[in-house]
Amino acid sequence: MTMPWGLLLILYWILISFLSVIVTVSDKRRAKKHRRRVPESALLWLAALGGGPAMYAAMRIIRHKTLHKKFMVGIPVIVLLELLAAFLLCRFLL
Repeated sequence: MTMPWGLLLILYWILISFLSVIVTVSDKRRAKKHRRRVPESALLWLAALGGGPAMYAAMRIIRHKTLHKKFMVGIPVIVLLELLAAFLLCRFLL
């Protein structure tokens, strides 16, 4: 018995969102303790892999990187591009 694609996508999105929030909160804690930080590229990759909405919400809630345009503008742009790509895939492949 195989799992439906829709369910797999939902499970993936939940997992990547959870991971994105964990990494964002971890980076905030590391910043407060003056410890080695999570690279910005890693945060942006997590957003690009589907964790953007959860990461953006976490950043706003915990006030992390809210002064960095790269994140406050970049993550919503990534999410919009992902939504556009999903729409186009559904439109032309299904």
